[in-house]
Amino acid sequence: MKDMLRAAFVIARRDFTAVILTRTFLFFLLGPLFPIMIGMAFGGLGEKISQDSLRPAAGLSMPPAETARMLEAREGIARRIGADHISALKAASWPADPRRLLADSDAGYVAVVSGTVDRPVLTGPPADIARLEGDIRLIASAAKTRAILIEVHVERHPVMQSASGQAQARLTTGRGAQILIFLLTMLLAGMVLSNMVEEKNNKVIEILAAAVPIDAVFLGKLMAMLSMSFIGILFWGGCAMAAMGALVGPGFTLPAPAVGWPVFILLAVLYFAMAYCLLGSLFLSIGAQAATVREVQTLNMPVTMAQMAVFFFATYAVDHMGSAPEIAAVLFPLSSPFAMIARAAQDGAIWPHVLALLWQAMWVGLIIRMGVWLFRRHVLNSGARRSLFRRRATPPV
Repeated sequence: MKDMLRAAFVIARRDFTAVILTRTFLFFLLGPLFPIMIGMAFGGLGEKISQDSLRPAAGLSMPPAETARMLEAREGIARRIGADHISALKAASWPADPRRLLADSDAGYVAVVSGTVDRPVLTGPPADIARLEGDIRLIASAAKTRAILIEVHVERHPVMQSASGQAQARLTTGRGAQILIFLLTMLLAGMVLSNMVEEKNNKVIEILAAAVPIDAVFLGKLMAMLSMSFIGILFWGGCAMAAMGALVGPGFTLPAPAVGWPVFILLAVLYFAMAYCLLGSLFLSIGAQAATVREVQTLNMPVTMAQMAVFFFATYAVDHMGSAPEIAAVLFPLSSPFAMIARAAQDGAIWPHVLALLWQAMWVGLIIRMGVWLFRRHVLNSGARRSLFRRRATPPV
């Protein structure tokens, strides 16, 4: 066992330095940042568009006295509930045909309110009428009664947080951790699937298998890819912290998990490592049977879809702690890290996580052993090489 671990560390150091000391690794680190920056840019653009479109402006083509009453009522309502929650009104020409006003591209409103305060008439496209009708009815009612939401003083008795609110906040924290671990696992573990194809084609794997146990080769490659993943996470995490410090105000706080932030962060790191090792050892075992990159690409999609189904099962179970689906998600090895990190956010007990980590580590070892057995049988077996995913050639007649 000691010799195998020593050999695994040698393989891990070899693969780690071979990947880290390349220019392509820099592009690997910077690659995920470009979609995030583009997403933030489009998010800001979309927010601006939504602010302009969700509360469209309506023109007021009423007598001056009626227009003043409508504008005053709208401003009074806006002061109470916020200007973003009530449609904007703009004074328009009067008297005028509402259809002609809407035909003017420089008018700046999508519908026209004509008539009087007692009997307003809304003219515009059906979709805009549906969006504006409720606001116009509220504004006209306030203008008619001249009573703009009389304020009543509310006495405040602040508390730290209610039990229901705390449970919901912890559930949100657990879901966020699940999504983060899943995205990182799927982003980083996919590289393991094609890790051994090149070395198999170059006959390097045969030299390694002759020098060290094949178990050490599998374990070392998995350790190397996991170490490289942690470097990427540290870099991306640092960028995320810098961005949050620049964009988020100092009063922003995240809902605290049940086990506390230090233990929760430690468990998140451990469960990411276990999720990566479980999926990575499975990918490594499957990829070791492939003979070409095309086979690897063909296998990538069904394996990814299966893992997404496992993740959705874990997210469903997070709402039902102690139920049969949640226990099944905890026991099933591929969904166990996602289910347990959500449990850490909602339950302060530590001993279930110790058992879960041991359970997941045992399955990592079993998957590696199964992959090694398949590799020896289908790849290192003497005679002609035969891939697990290829049909046997039909013998000549």
